[in-house]
Amino acid sequence: MTTLQKAARIIATHGRHYLAECDGELMLSVTRGKKSDVAVGDWVMIAQTAKGQAVIESIKERKNLLFRSDQYKSRLLAANVTRLFIVAATEPGFSDDLISRALVAAEAADIDAHLILNKTDIADALPKARERLQRYTSPGYPLHEVAATGAPDATRQTLMPLVKNRTTLLIGQSGMGKSSIINTLVPGADIATREISSALDAGKHTTTFTRMYRIDADSALIDSPGFSEFGLYHLDKTALENAFREFRPYLGHCRFHNCNHLTEPGCAILAAVEAGDISPARQRLYAQLLHETSQKVY
Repeated sequence: MTTLQKAARIIATHGRHYLAECDGELMLSVTRGKKSDVAVGDWVMIAQTAKGQAVIESIKERKNLLFRSDQYKSRLLAANVTRLFIVAATEPGFSDDLISRALVAAEAADIDAHLILNKTDIADALPKARERLQRYTSPGYPLHEVAATGAPDATRQTLMPLVKNRTTLLIGQSGMGKSSIINTLVPGADIATREISSALDAGKHTTTFTRMYRIDADSALIDSPGFSEFGLYHLDKTALENAFREFRPYLGHCRFHNCNHLTEPGCAILAAVEAGDISPARQRLYAQLLHETSQKVY
């Protein structure tokens, strides 16, 4: 007898356990075998095996998948994302490298990226944080300033139009205030966290899993654990050069068709750097990522 399959959305992951939302019901789900290539935001087909439990039979075609990778393995962040919030704060200090790499990852996955500067009510640290983030606005990435804890109403007014009718993923280091932003935008998010944790039996490890919070039928936020490194070993040279949006007007104009944009004579990218049209720091990041992708062993 064929088991009836239903469509569901993955709203949380913890290890190899997944929480699927199907017709308003939460189903603790697992994959068949040892495969664990399911991400929060995935649309899947599930077959119920017991009350509140199911097996994931297949993953529907994704619009995109955001993930990070090192030499040996990949870590999925979220699927079918329409907007990315990269959250920084006036304090503690944030990583420029993480922000730079997250922007490249978003561009490669065709996800609209926005920078969020949180804790702007810490006035002494604000000018320096602002100055550091301005380097990312030159290529055209929007920057929004909020104080989720100090000014929740203003934060809601700033960010709610940006998340309406979208699935928005928040990433950033620990301490940047992602949870405060989510609590500001999603009433009852703390209660939802406890419910999701209980369903996943994650207990005290609630901060180590990725989960989705619905704002309304068409709007959702995805919170991810804080991390400080963003490997992009999975991106090849073509993907990398196209993921730097300020490179694109110059691609195809180098003297050599297989130019790596490193030290080659007649390189249009290097000429643009020399002319001040491309940031030297961005070109250095590209060179570092190109080196890393040559080191992958999987």
